[in-house]
Order: sequence, then structure tokens, then C-alpha cells
Amino acid sequence: MSSSLGPIVVEHMPPARRSMRIAVVTETYPPEVNGVALTLQRVVEGLRALQHDIQLVRPRQTDGDLARRLDRLDEVLVRGVPIPRYPEMKMGMPANKALVQLWSRQRPDLVYIATEGPLGWSALQIARKLKLPVCSDFRTNFHVYSRHYGIGWLYRPIMSYLRKFHNRTAFTMVPSESLRQQLRGHGFERLMLVTRGVDTEQFTPARRSEALRAQWGVSPDTPVALYVGRLATEKNLDALANAFRAMQAQDAATRLVVVGEGPAAPQLAAAVPDAIFAGTRRGEDLGAHYASSDLFIFPSMTETFGNVTLEAMASGLAVLAYDHASAGQMIHSGSNGLLAPLGDEPTFVRLARELVAGGRDAARQMGLRARESAGEAGWDRIVAQVEEVLYATIAAGETSQVADARGRTIAGAA
Repeated sequence: MSSSLGPIVVEHMPPARRSMRIAVVTETYPPEVNGVALTLQRVVEGLRALQHDIQLVRPRQTDGDLARRLDRLDEVLVRGVPIPRYPEMKMGMPANKALVQLWSRQRPDLVYIATEGPLGWSALQIARKLKLPVCSDFRTNFHVYSRHYGIGWLYRPIMSYLRKFHNRTAFTMVPSESLRQQLRGHGFERLMLVTRGVDTEQFTPARRSEALRAQWGVSPDTPVALYVGRLATEKNLDALANAFRAMQAQDAATRLVVVGEGPAAPQLAAAVPDAIFAGTRRGEDLGAHYASSDLFIFPSMTETFGNVTLEAMASGLAVLAYDHASAGQMIHSGSNGLLAPLGDEPTFVRLARELVAGGRDAARQMGLRARESAGEAGWDRIVAQVEEVLYATIAAGETSQVADARGRTIAGAA
């Protein structure tokens, strides 16, 4: 969807693409497995490949974390505490003193804050105190999540905090046009549209494995539906179970493979006892699970983007999702996937049944078109967009203003 909003113009952009020293602050990073961590790792790797120096500030994840530093990456580990219901993940604690010492001793060109937790807030305050340019990323709909955990009364306070946080930065990157419009309606300013990428070599139909399908106990002709993601209340797993039952009503042989873990796993297992729960998968193994399936079912309505949709499309799967986030951007319903109106579960379930009723050949053709569409979302292009925002952040810091004047146009800002 195109935006009618005008671009932001930043004066005095650097004439040359000089190397930047970038302090990246995040609450999550691999080996943690979630969309934010894996996406940020891709961005960090891409920026390093462009000869930028990265300093990664994040919570210590395990006692042995220091011994497992990734590829000689300059990491600064701070204290973290386990996140309720997700003990394997840590929330970073404020680190004001450490950050003042760190950034006073060796000033970064800018601070890029990827998450809005206590560590992110601490980094924002110190960056402003030291007059360092700072930008941010809006990656998780925490305000929406509150309604799925019985604390909906926190929706407005959380939104107020997020708005205050991001409006104190030069720019905030958002992954979809629909999210940008939503946040603008809540008073967020200086939003940069930077979508997400997909590795089309990791996620490819070439990784299809009949041996893996045999482990699942399915024949070459059995329709296999796949779900990949965290097993949590906010992922709308009831719709997944209902869609799968509709598929089985159409073809009793249809199987469901679930990749992921989370606190709602027992409830989902009770709802679909014949599903295959594969746990967490990574790398080529994850790619094989995608490619060895036939259909991808994604019922979540709380994503800011939804990396798994792109991964499924790149793997050549026919995707069923709601008209939201990355699916709304990438899928042309009836051509390279199927979309249900946001919140319309009866239509979502009906389309799941129709996906099976259409037969394997129709699903395969839809998946091939999905693969072609995903090819437009390579990581090199995405990293270049992030790099552009980072240069703009430095320029905004140097001029102390973002103005409609002569200068370099940053595409997609509004």
C-alpha cells in the first residue's frame, strides 16, 4: 500500500558513506530464538559486512555467555532477569553507570535501540545525556499483548510509555505500512518504513526432504500444514486448531506440524492431539521443516511484521494468514496465498478448508508464486535501508533538527 504522506527531508547528509561506530542496544539476541533476535542478528551481520563497527549491548543470557562471544563481536553484557513465563529469556536491567563510562571513554557515532525494556530506556537516557544521536526500532506490539494476558487495563499506559520512548529518538523504524499508520494515529512521530528480509538460500523448496516426511509418518501425497512460531496466547492458537480441524474435515489424512515452544503448548496439544510437535528448529533443519510441508497456517493478529510468513513463502508454501503485517504486504489473495480479513475467524477457517479442497497442484502453483514474491525481500536491500536511517540519525543529531528543506530525501519516512 502506498502512502500519501510526504517524505522527511534531512539536511546535510554526509557526502560519503563513511564507516560508522554503532552502539546497538537490545534485550534479546541469538542464541535466543525469536523474530526480534534473529532479525537483529541479520541486520548486525549486514552492517558489519558494510565495514561498520558494531558494539552490541545486551543482557547476559547464561553463566557461560562470555565464553561464547559470536564471531569476535564487540559485546557488552549487562545484568538481566528472567522474563515471566519465558525463563530462557532475559530482560536487561538499567545500566546507567556502565553506559556513561563506556560511551564517554569511546563515543559511538550513534546509538541504535532495538527494544524498549529497562535496558533500552537506560540507554536512551544516557545517549541523550551525552548528546549522542539515537534512533529506535518498533518491533513488538507490547500494548496489544496486554489484552491477551488479562491486563488490558495496561494498554493505554504501555502505549503512552512507548510513544514517549520513541518520540525521544531521531527516527523510529517500523516494519509495515499498516503499523506506521496505526502508530501515527497514536501520536508517534518520525517513523521510517524499513521492512524485513528473508534468506532465500536457507528457506528454499530445494530443502524438501521425503526422509523428514517419513519421520512424520506421512506419504508423499499427504497434505501437511505447518505452523512456526511461539506457542503463546497472543498468537491466536485457537484459530490454528479450528483451521486444522476444518482441513481434516475436507481430507482426513491432513497432518499438522508445529515448530516452536511456549507456555500455551499444553493447551494446543490438547486441542490437536494428533499434531506433530517438533519443538524449536534452527538453520537448515528449520528450512527443511518448511520445505517438507505443503501449506503454512499463520493465525496471529499481533505481529509487527511476522518473519515466518516470508520464510514460508520463500520455501514455496501456500500461505493462509490474516490481512495484516507482512502477509498484508506480500500476499495477493488467491495468487500467492490466501488472506482472511483481520479478525474474521470464520473466513480464516473456511479458507483453510478450501486450501485443502483445491488440491496439491493448486497449492504448489500458489507456493511457486509465493517463492517469486519472497525473492524481492533480500537482506542486502533491507540492511541498506537500515544503513540509510542510521546516516540520517547522525545528520539529524549534527543539525539538531529534522526539517522540510533542501537536502537528501530518506525514502519511506513519514
